[in-house]
Amino acid sequence: MFALKKSWFVTASIALSVFLAGCGTGEAVENVAQYTSTVETIDIPNDVKVIGFGEATHGNIEFHELKKDLFQALVENEDVRVFVLEGDFGGAQQINQFILTGNGTAEEAVNALDYKIYQTEQMIALVQWMHDYNRTVDENEQVYFYGNDMQRYDYSKIGLLDYYEKVNGDAAKGYVKQLEHVSNETMRELTNSQLQELDATMDTIISDLQLNSPVYRSSSSEESFALALQYAQIMKQRTQLFLNDSNYAHLRDQYLAENLQWIVDFEAARGHDKVLISAHNGHIEKTSASLAGYKAMGDYLEEIYGEAYFSIGTDFIDNTFQALNGSSGERKNYTLEHHNDLVDAFSGVEENVFYVDFEQASTSKELATILSTEQKMGNIGDDFRSWYKFAKMFYTIEMIPNEAYDGLIIVKEATPTTVIE
Repeated sequence: MFALKKSWFVTASIALSVFLAGCGTGEAVENVAQYTSTVETIDIPNDVKVIGFGEATHGNIEFHELKKDLFQALVENEDVRVFVLEGDFGGAQQINQFILTGNGTAEEAVNALDYKIYQTEQMIALVQWMHDYNRTVDENEQVYFYGNDMQRYDYSKIGLLDYYEKVNGDAAKGYVKQLEHVSNETMRELTNSQLQELDATMDTIISDLQLNSPVYRSSSSEESFALALQYAQIMKQRTQLFLNDSNYAHLRDQYLAENLQWIVDFEAARGHDKVLISAHNGHIEKTSASLAGYKAMGDYLEEIYGEAYFSIGTDFIDNTFQALNGSSGERKNYTLEHHNDLVDAFSGVEENVFYVDFEQASTSKELATILSTEQKMGNIGDDFRSWYKFAKMFYTIEMIPNEAYDGLIIVKEATPTTVIE
């Protein structure tokens, strides 16, 4: 018993020391407002093709609202026409159809993502704005919505089978049978043997699409064929994640990057050469700084696009956010105060939400030093426990800001979202 108590005391002492080591606050730097701007006036370099927007948490109103505010600014000022979300590819196509055709409602479209973190009034407002915007412009100026994630089956399966119904009815009947047990509801119940069989089925479908592409394209269109092939690739990726669970995080970010590249190429062929991708900070940043040890999507994107990838992170000071309460499945609000030299340097800025361009800020010697020094930057997922607040390693990633991002949006006081049940 004494040994157990001693072990607990040592563990608690280590946790407390880590907490205390990260609790210090930096100092406000004078006259830093000159290096800030509003989100509406963010200036993106002309040669940029992909703009990454990271959110420090999934559970804050301000970060959700920033998706709309930033995209609207980029549409109006930078000729961006494509919004990509770290969300289900197939489900996002339901949103895309809503904003293009107006069928259904924005709330119904958002629910197709099957991600609770996005079932908020703020996400509905973004989708409704895109729908309304498309009613006011010519077809060549319309905006489009995509997801680049692969963690669901249902809507990609529907899109794929609907396509086969149009181009090869006999094959469609066979694939309907082979895929009848595959769904979002059942996917975690599939045995390893069933997953291997499903993986082989997806290889067969992909091969069939590729071998018969001239016939299928002539029976449909270039775009619908490309989408069908991508639906199949998404289902293949989802299956591979299950079959390679120990390598899940690395594979997922690799797939996120591959799927984004597909979207960029697909839309570039239609004359849209600039894309905004919204995801968690840990996926957007360029340095793969997460202690989980996987290569981040942003790292891949910098390799692919070089300076044509522009990364904008976010951070906060006072934050009340919503997240899942561990394994309970219930959502609750948590509150914490977060400091590092970077956010504290700008703590004297009057606005609650503002943008810092790192190239401009680096003309200040004091800020240049901070930007090139490791900082514990805000990083909260959709799963949290109250005791995480006692050690910064559980809600931050240590990174060098000007290597990870090209700019940062700071929210001094962030408030919690409410998930629509």
